[in-house]
Amino acid sequence: MKLAYWMYMGPAHIGTLRIVSSFKNMHALMHAPLGDDYFNVMNSMLERERDFTPVTTSVVNRHVLAQGSQDRVLNNIRRKDREENPDLIVVTPTCTSSILQEDLKNFIERASISTSSNVLLADVNHYRINEFQAVDKTLQQIVEYFCNSETIIDVQKTEQPSINLIGFVALGFHSTHDYQELQRLLKALNIQINVILPEKCTVEQLKTLPKAWFNIVPYREVGLMTAKYLEKNWGMPYVSTIPLGLVETGKWVKNIESVLNDSPFCKEKVNFTSFVQKQTFFISQAAWFSRSIDCQNLTGKRAVVFGDATHASTITKVLAREMGIFVACAGTYCIHDNLWFTEQIQGFCDEIIITNDHAQICEMIERIDPTAIFGTQMERHVGKRLNIPCGVISSPVHIQNFSLGYRPFLGYEGTNQIADIVYNSFTLGMEDHLLEIFGGHDTKMTLTSQSNTGISWDSESQEELNHIPGFVRKKVQTNTERYAKALGLNIITLETFYSAKEDLEAQRS
Repeated sequence: MKLAYWMYMGPAHIGTLRIVSSFKNMHALMHAPLGDDYFNVMNSMLERERDFTPVTTSVVNRHVLAQGSQDRVLNNIRRKDREENPDLIVVTPTCTSSILQEDLKNFIERASISTSSNVLLADVNHYRINEFQAVDKTLQQIVEYFCNSETIIDVQKTEQPSINLIGFVALGFHSTHDYQELQRLLKALNIQINVILPEKCTVEQLKTLPKAWFNIVPYREVGLMTAKYLEKNWGMPYVSTIPLGLVETGKWVKNIESVLNDSPFCKEKVNFTSFVQKQTFFISQAAWFSRSIDCQNLTGKRAVVFGDATHASTITKVLAREMGIFVACAGTYCIHDNLWFTEQIQGFCDEIIITNDHAQICEMIERIDPTAIFGTQMERHVGKRLNIPCGVISSPVHIQNFSLGYRPFLGYEGTNQIADIVYNSFTLGMEDHLLEIFGGHDTKMTLTSQSNTGISWDSESQEELNHIPGFVRKKVQTNTERYAKALGLNIITLETFYSAKEDLEAQRS
């Protein structure tokens, strides 16, 4: 447990609730005090679902503390079974109610005797794992519960190549748009989609998972445990390449080609090379954009990337490899996946930071002073305070990142979305420049009192600084003060100002 006013990931029970609410005709019963029941409000606001969120709180209050919660939990399970008749009721405590150390497993066994619904206790350690780990674990537990040798006797593979898309969960970052884009690509490759898991998946569909030829897991945070279970118990291979960016999406398609050609069910070999070329050069605009003068103007710009392991690693590769942008630092808050993350971005950035402490990220951004930030909503707030533009590329996010329009991050259409975010993030400063030229609101003079370096400017150098366009003025002031500090000067004169400019130009050449 960690007491903080900002966290990149929620507690474990949020992960369990995200999974259960993603399925169709399943219900979650959360054994918790009222302070832990914010999931329903959050899910309703962000997902904009027309139905009520299938989560009920079995409230732990002072009466429960005095008498025990067995009767209340049993009554709530029976009531939900009677009112909604779900296929599965998943009971989960929270880190708060876990302190009571009640035997919820025994409660569930007793409830199962008098209910027609299946009842399952979420098998997660609320003190040791976070939201993402609970998402992965709960999905694997539900799949294992319904998709095993006892519940499925005969498995007959589909005649046409087919896959299961695993990992599209409620409150996922652009996940609804992502699976729509992958559906489009797979349809173009003549590959059927057997099940999308867990998004609106039913129990009957869970029992058909082994009919697919293989599985596709596009996110690191959710689905890998399920894919490994299906591989071990049902002999189903899986593709875990993340199709984000032109290069990685091309690898994803070629990996699918390789799995298909190695499959014993494949009657005719496939070759998707021409498909990759067509999508890269005609469907996606990112390849053209990377060769345009607009993108060339971004070459050498300094950026900082931070987010979950999936998006932070792939966005870092896109910036460095496909757009020529210098990534000064890349990092993730997924500490549990630090080895994979470090391996993926090695050589694509100068520094790697792995932490879930937002204060460390803030300090890193202030120290590096990048031209743009690509991160979560937290980094957007930091950038706003430091006057550095930020493109949001990862959860945690705000409602503005649950767009009504079609904005995938994965696939070839996703490359266009990413290119837009990158370009707009780097060029937002032009707005202030144009406003200054045409007498807009950014015509105020720069005040040296805003500087916290202890270095002052004389009137001549201050006047020269005010002639610098607004969108780069702060950068020029910072570089000049850094130069003066290195020389041990307390006052910046006009001569110092020009010397700093010459020194910077000499370093660039």
